[in-house]
Amino acid sequence: MIKILLVDDHAVVRSGLKMLLNTNPEMEVVGEASEGNEGIKKALKLKPDVVVMDLSMPHGKDGLSATTELKKLKPEINILILTMHDDEEYLFRAIQGGASGCILKSAPHNELMAAIESVAAGDAYLHPSAQKRLMEEYLGSLKGGNDTYNLLSDREKEVLTLIAKGYSNKEIAEQLVISVKTVETHKGNLMEKLQMKTRPELVEYAVKKGLLGYGI
Repeated sequence: MIKILLVDDHAVVRSGLKMLLNTNPEMEVVGEASEGNEGIKKALKLKPDVVVMDLSMPHGKDGLSATTELKKLKPEINILILTMHDDEEYLFRAIQGGASGCILKSAPHNELMAAIESVAAGDAYLHPSAQKRLMEEYLGSLKGGNDTYNLLSDREKEVLTLIAKGYSNKEIAEQLVISVKTVETHKGNLMEKLQMKTRPELVEYAVKKGLLGYGI
């Protein structure tokens, strides 16, 4: 019997998942939580085999932070990230934080059950499009050697190019149809990966990479 804890800020989603998973005679939903902090407390108390964790929870601790903290407290608990958006940056950060896998909310029911069975058995699970991008990034890193540019996600590269062109965070958000906060997150991530601290450093780097159509 695989014991499962559901962590999602939408009650209707938790209810639907619980009904679905409990139809499987080898699975049992032993608890629910509406945000990350509550999820951590219940996971420590209930000791589930798998925590199905929503990545985006605006109220309380988000899924990414909760995953990282829970794995530090209870490494043996397997965490499957459940997300609506196919965002590679957050996906890979979740994996780095200790998640055993990731599946889209739009995935078929049988795929969700297969993902839970995989992570419960100690295996990793990534939905097909994430597997493809992970392989592309790996092959790209082999081709590019130690070039840190290959560490950036496609979205980070877009943000880097727009920063180099002189756009403000608000203007970048409008162009990419994302929030200013998300732009700031991408900017922080790419600066960390490139080991840079200022906007001028990013601009110089982008010019050297030829991202503006010319180099130095």
